[in-house]
Amino acid sequence: MTVNSRPARPVILGQNQYGKAENRVVKITRDGATHHIRDLNVSVSLSGDMDEVHYSGSNANVLPTDTTKNTVYAFAKEHGIESAEQFGIHLARHFVTSQEPIHRARIRIEEYAWERIETSGEGAHSFVRKGQETRLAQITYDGDTWEVVSGLTDLTVMNSTDSEFWGYVKDKYTTLPEAYDRILATSVSARWRFNWSADEQEMPDWDASYGQTKQHLLQAFAETYSLSLQQTLYAMGTRIIDRRGEIDEVRFSLPNKHHFLVDLEPFGLKNDTADGAVYFAADRPYGLIEATVLRDGCEARIPADLTNL
Repeated sequence: MTVNSRPARPVILGQNQYGKAENRVVKITRDGATHHIRDLNVSVSLSGDMDEVHYSGSNANVLPTDTTKNTVYAFAKEHGIESAEQFGIHLARHFVTSQEPIHRARIRIEEYAWERIETSGEGAHSFVRKGQETRLAQITYDGDTWEVVSGLTDLTVMNSTDSEFWGYVKDKYTTLPEAYDRILATSVSARWRFNWSADEQEMPDWDASYGQTKQHLLQAFAETYSLSLQQTLYAMGTRIIDRRGEIDEVRFSLPNKHHFLVDLEPFGLKNDTADGAVYFAADRPYGLIEATVLRDGCEARIPADLTNL
C-alpha cells in the first residue's frame, strides 16, 4: 500500500502537542521514623517536529506517551521531589535535551497537601489530607528559555463583614438591593508567573515563595475593606507584586459565593445583620470576577481563560 506523506488539498497542520496526562505520583521520603509525603498529579505535553506523524502516521519522531509516564515515576525516585516546580524543571529539561525532535515541553502539576497527625508514639508517619487548596505549577521549556507559572485553586475564603455593594447601575431589570454590610466569600483560583527565565539567573526557593505568596493573598483579602470583589482582587494582586520581587504577573478567577439574607418576616422574625443574621448560601448562578495584575512594564502572558492550550 502506498502511503502519501501529505494530503493533496491545501490543508495546513496547526499547533499540536501530545503527552501523558494526570500521572498520579506519591513519593514517600523517610527520615528515620519521620516520613514526608509529596503527592502530585503530573501532566506532560510535548511539541516539536511532529508534522509527519499527523500527515502520514509515521512515528519516527514520536516518544511514546507511555515512556513519558515511566519517566515521571523514574525521576521521582532518581531526583526526588524537592518541590512541584523543581520536579517539573527536571522533567522539562530532560524531554527537550534528550529528544532532538522535541522542541518544547510543558509540565503541569497539581499538588495535594497532607498534614501530619500528631501521636503519642515515636513514629511520625500518619497523615490527614489537608483540604484548603490544591497547589498548581506549570513549567515550560524550549531549550533556551524557562517559564514557570505557579498557583492554587479551590482556596475558599470568607469575610463575614467589612464588605459593601452599592452605587451600581440600575435599570428596569434590577432587583438586587444595595448592601452596606454583607458577607464576601469566594473560592480563589490564582496563577502567578515568575521572572526567572534562564539557568544563569538565581532560581527562587519555590516552596518558600508559594507559602509566602499564599499568605500575602490571604492577608490582603482579610485586611481590605471591600466595596467590590474587583477591589479586593486588585488588592490581593498588588500585595503579591509589591512584596514578591520574583513574581511579575498574577491572574485571578474569583467566583462570588453569594450569601443572601433569608426573609424571616413571615415567621415574625427580624433578620438583621447587626444582630447576627441567617443567610442562604447560593451555589449558582454566581458572579465571576477575573483580572490580571501586573508589575509595571511587564507583559501579560498567563492566558485569560486559563485553558489547556
